[in-house]
Amino acid sequence: MKIAVVGAGAMGSVYAGLLASAGNEVWAIDTWREHIDAIREGGLRVEGASGDRTVRLHATTDASEPGPCDLVIIATKADGVASAAAAIGPLLRDDTLILTIQNGLGAAERICRHLPPDNVLLGVAGGFGASIRGPGHAHHNGMELIRLGELGGGITGRLERVGKVWRDAGFNVRCFDDIDQLVWEKFVCNVTYSGSCTIFECTVAGIQSNEHAWQVASRCAAEAYAAGVAKGVRFSFDDPVAHVREFGQTIPHSRPSMLQDYLAGRPSEIDAINGMVPVVAREVGTAAPWNEAVTTIVKAKERAIGLEPQP
Repeated sequence: MKIAVVGAGAMGSVYAGLLASAGNEVWAIDTWREHIDAIREGGLRVEGASGDRTVRLHATTDASEPGPCDLVIIATKADGVASAAAAIGPLLRDDTLILTIQNGLGAAERICRHLPPDNVLLGVAGGFGASIRGPGHAHHNGMELIRLGELGGGITGRLERVGKVWRDAGFNVRCFDDIDQLVWEKFVCNVTYSGSCTIFECTVAGIQSNEHAWQVASRCAAEAYAAGVAKGVRFSFDDPVAHVREFGQTIPHSRPSMLQDYLAGRPSEIDAINGMVPVVAREVGTAAPWNEAVTTIVKAKERAIGLEPQP
């Protein structure tokens, strides 16, 4: 399969490296020229739970270079989805599938402002704990699960074919009939650890081992779960705190991407993660004071290091 990975950050690099290692024609597309140049010159090293390999694949900063693809994976941050969707026209045929994998809520809506929804799939990655060690070098602590679903719901033949491509590359994959469940179950986990790890500047294990930090994180999880239930999401679990604790134990040494962004002086995805819980809560009549507080604190920390609010 010919695959373009748009957004070759930590997670995008893991996807690109393993999919290329399985024999697919993979193009990594990113604006970080140093990273792209390193991949061109020496290959992409992917290290961690999947082993340690250096893979040769195509890499470019120009989305028009690869030409039409069978599958386009949008792996940007949440705030980059709309611009990515607007730029991928040269990669598309009528039957090209577009798979978007982001943290938080709202990715599908951002894509559909620029592209018709017919060929859009949603994905959720859980338990990877990925980071960039340097140009051309990605690391991940785990690889729990890739969840895939059709934007319109249902398990189709094309969804299963995409799932097989990922499985053949070594990923654990599950296809979901209910897209709301797909997105929200990961969202609850993101809400638990992203903001809290950023506030306390610690790993997932650091949150779980500190009773005060865990109170903040678990209350955020409970608020997100309550909002989802009120919205009609059919969760596969009924104890959100137990669920997120179990999830966190699979990646104890992970530093969520929000913390990595803060430490690197980059704007975070706080508005798409903890910041979305109060938005949904207002819509469905629940409350989210813990998430409101976490969002405000993260934004205050960002402002203190000179980061401007995102539009």
